[in-house]
Amino acid sequence: MADTAKLCRIGGKVQNVWYRAWTVQQAEARGLNGWVRNLSNGDVEALFAGPADKVADMIAACHEGPKAARVANVAVEDFAGDIPEGFTQTSDA
Repeated sequence: MADTAKLCRIGGKVQNVWYRAWTVQQAEARGLNGWVRNLSNGDVEALFAGPADKVADMIAACHEGPKAARVANVAVEDFAGDIPEGFTQTSDA
């Protein structure tokens, strides 16, 4: 399946609930490249790149998140910028 890259903004109670660390684990398990970070408005932003089916599966998982999270929404858009190797938790934006 063709590779794709999606930028996601996850809203709700997603900070201080282990969301970023959970995202790193989930993305690595799917073999995805990208990053995840907190935004100053309380959302979490993540870039997922890899096989389209794995990216879609990761986005679906983001609607649930870790047990303590309360996800209100997940906005997804195509991404055409630089994509890092591996998956990391980056500094807050």
